[in-house]
Amino acid sequence: MREYDFKNIEGKWRKYWDAYEIFEPTRRTERPKYYCLVMFPYPSGDLHIGHGRNYILGDCLMRWKTKEGYRVLFPIGWDAFGLPAENAAIERNINPRQWTEANIDRMRQQLKAWGIGFDWKREIKTCDPDYYQWTQMLFVWMYERGLAYRKMATVNWCPKCATVLANEQVVGGCCERCDTPVTTKRLEQWFFKITAYAEELLNDIDRLEDWPERVKTMQRNWIGRSEGVDIFFKLDDGRTLPCFTTRVDTLFGATYAVISADHPELEDILKGSPLKAQALEFANKISARTIQRKPDETEKEGIFTGKYLINPINDEKIPLWIADYVVGEYGTGAIMAVPAHDQRDFEFAKKYGLPIRIVISPDGKLREGSHLERAYEGDGFQVNSGDFDGLPNREAMERIADYLEAKGLGKRTIRYRLRDWLISRQRYWGTPIPIVYCEKCGALAVEKDSLPVILPDVEKFKPTGESPLVYMKEFVETTCPRCRGSARRETDTMDTFVDSTWYYLRYLNPHDSEKPFGREEVREWLPVDMYIGGIEHAIAHLLYARFVGKVLADMDLIPYREPLPVLFTQGMICKDGAKMSKSKGNVVSADDLIANFGTDTVRISTLFMGPPEKDVEWVNRGIEGAYRFLNRIWRMVERIASVKSTSHIVPEDLNDDEMALLRKTHWMIKKVKEDVAKRFHFNTAISAIMELVNEMYRVWPEVTNPPRPQTLGVLRDAAEKAIHMLAPMAPHICEEMWQALGHKESVFLSSFPDWDEDMLQAATLNIVVQINGKVRATIVVPADSDQEEIAHLAKQDPAVKKWLEGKAIKKSFYVKDKLISFVVS
Repeated sequence: MREYDFKNIEGKWRKYWDAYEIFEPTRRTERPKYYCLVMFPYPSGDLHIGHGRNYILGDCLMRWKTKEGYRVLFPIGWDAFGLPAENAAIERNINPRQWTEANIDRMRQQLKAWGIGFDWKREIKTCDPDYYQWTQMLFVWMYERGLAYRKMATVNWCPKCATVLANEQVVGGCCERCDTPVTTKRLEQWFFKITAYAEELLNDIDRLEDWPERVKTMQRNWIGRSEGVDIFFKLDDGRTLPCFTTRVDTLFGATYAVISADHPELEDILKGSPLKAQALEFANKISARTIQRKPDETEKEGIFTGKYLINPINDEKIPLWIADYVVGEYGTGAIMAVPAHDQRDFEFAKKYGLPIRIVISPDGKLREGSHLERAYEGDGFQVNSGDFDGLPNREAMERIADYLEAKGLGKRTIRYRLRDWLISRQRYWGTPIPIVYCEKCGALAVEKDSLPVILPDVEKFKPTGESPLVYMKEFVETTCPRCRGSARRETDTMDTFVDSTWYYLRYLNPHDSEKPFGREEVREWLPVDMYIGGIEHAIAHLLYARFVGKVLADMDLIPYREPLPVLFTQGMICKDGAKMSKSKGNVVSADDLIANFGTDTVRISTLFMGPPEKDVEWVNRGIEGAYRFLNRIWRMVERIASVKSTSHIVPEDLNDDEMALLRKTHWMIKKVKEDVAKRFHFNTAISAIMELVNEMYRVWPEVTNPPRPQTLGVLRDAAEKAIHMLAPMAPHICEEMWQALGHKESVFLSSFPDWDEDMLQAATLNIVVQINGKVRATIVVPADSDQEEIAHLAKQDPAVKKWLEGKAIKKSFYVKDKLISFVVS
């Protein structure tokens, strides 16, 4: 018998699949389509075992659907622009393009070594002009529709990366790329108006029935819809400062107001204040930390501005403060503070000795002077609320809002936590923004037939806070597309997340030089049937892609408002309790494992770790167990292939062991199909195949004792069906075993077998017999026996009779198909 020579086997079958285009989706157009998409990678360097999970899952699904009779689109590309590649290139003192291309070559080789059956003819790179030409076109479309605009704004700034960051790219106050604490700057920047779609983005989450609930919750919270009232507080100079609140019922309890440090009108509002200099100094200090809202548990800081506001409900004069727990990103950038009924306001008021006035009482008994240990934020009845006293606070909300609107003192409104998407980056390695500035004509989009605006090669690209393109005269100086006078180009580049909002469409026809994607291909392949990737993209890439999809649908370019309706988020592979990372020194080399154990072993080990949606810990013995399993099934198939047999399975001719193996085979088929189809659980599917292999060895334990023809027939049947079901997970070895059993075509050109429900019903059952809680026998009964028949048969068993002699049965208990228990005395 042959040894399992994985090195030759795996190379042989990868060449075969390519040569015969086994997975080419355009070959069998009569089949239904299936678009399987995995999130394309950053070309950041060597892949380790932690990277492989989503690609292996995607490949298994592609092969599974192929065997189910689909033509599967399974493309790959490279999210090649952006900070990760540029920062890595800077560290190595090489050009980002050179670094990126080298990594792509290396990672492509690794993905192929993993046996990932991508359609490489559709490969895309977002740093290629024939790709980013269409990303620039997307910008122009946005600009023409009023969805791209430029404004001065306080922005997140990463000092290490020397560029601005979108809110979604600030995690815990730090840059998500380099973990550096984020500060703020005032800069003129380009934005996409994602807020124009906030309501639809929120409402359509309910349509995404096949997205993980956790991702949907994260997007709902990030969009953050709030219904409330803008209340118009007056300053002493007659100016109006709107303050947004969702609790207008607490307006009588406002004892101070807070304006954010980054409020665009702060300096004007502070005119005439004797404390203006101190207030602005404090505002600059806290604004330099981060513009993200501080956690509730963090101690708060503030300063009195020297200014006062007039509460429109009772004409009370209240002090205006600047504090670090109010940010310009939410509401109007100013709030009324009600310390009795908001915990953050309560903590701030306690620290600075500000009044606390109760206006909502759960029972009407809490009044002025009552002692509060913390803010009361629940419902109740109005107190200290003028004409609204005694009303349930929910009713008072409506009445107070009516009063304010009738008097012109406020307005009901809906606000969102979601801010417009800041896409400008002061870095080199990105898609140039296709805008020119003309002194006569202003800011204009580059004409569509002049795209792409090529990103030129530069010698100096280290981050300085400005794009290195600023210093390239031949890039900056251009002609105005309208008046044909002199003009200058925009030198900022786009956030790399713009590139990834539409890449799934470019895969449909990546070599089309006339348009980004065609209507015919869109009708053929959309929507995406399965999207696989990490949950870390929940509020950045996945939200941006939904937004751009809706814009394209409004332009009648795609027919789906949610083109990515099915999402699977895989868990991480961890080591030593942490995500695998080169910086942590806890990565496991996939190359070494493949060299020592083979690709299929790595795939089986990865899939067998646990449910794919859960994080799992890497254990070295897992790879050894996977290798033993593959060798075990290999040896059994080699045994079977070495014995000629023409026996057909006739159930009536089978003995008990043969029948048990036949039943186990059908059980395995059902188990594997249900686990993969319903739950994506390849781990339990592999376990079921392992059980079948164990049963095969029980039926034929010794190679020196050839089985009878009927046994060999059942063994061959079990082996072929095991190969079918294992093939998507361990494709190379399964192709070789399939061929060893005499088949000429690829196993992936054969459909999955079906199970016979009748074969799942055992003819007999093993029933445990207990007497007074102790096991005294196990009996074999017909499978259709009821409790009365089983009790009768148990009493006739010699081992049971001995324990019943001279005793009376007081009670009996029956656990269906498993156990009968007698209580005797």
